[in-house]
Amino acid sequence: MAYSDLVSVNVVSAKPEPVPFEVYAPGVYLHGTKAGLTVGETLIAGHESNFEQGRVMNYVYFTATLDAATWGAELAAGEGRGRIYVVEPMGDFEDDPNVTDQKFPGNPTQSFRSREPLRVAGELLDWVGHSPERLQAMLSALQRIEAGTIED
Repeated sequence: MAYSDLVSVNVVSAKPEPVPFEVYAPGVYLHGTKAGLTVGETLIAGHESNFEQGRVMNYVYFTATLDAATWGAELAAGEGRGRIYVVEPMGDFEDDPNVTDQKFPGNPTQSFRSREPLRVAGELLDWVGHSPERLQAMLSALQRIEAGTIED
């Protein structure tokens, strides 16, 4: 599936609930956030994190799985609804070592980072979030990590 196809359609069908480690579509990258972006806009490093207030990011992060992008959209700080964008890396990128080295060796989450911009090629409009139970379990785990009661 080409990026131009996604831009012209601008809606890509999603499964009922995202499946961990399942690649969304070969060669397609996603970014979950609460920011309202438009096609053609770029995501660049040097902005505040979606997840840690006051932390400026040296990279932009993206994934090839709907599951990881959905978590990004659901857990991002800020008001409004979560959004998932189809993005096109505009330069070199690498596996996200925060995920692949620490949590999931081999990068089954297909999580990446880049110092180069990502161009917004489209938005998924019909994605389905995680179940309320899974979302609450994740939020509880993140609170325990922040409180220091469990390791990440």
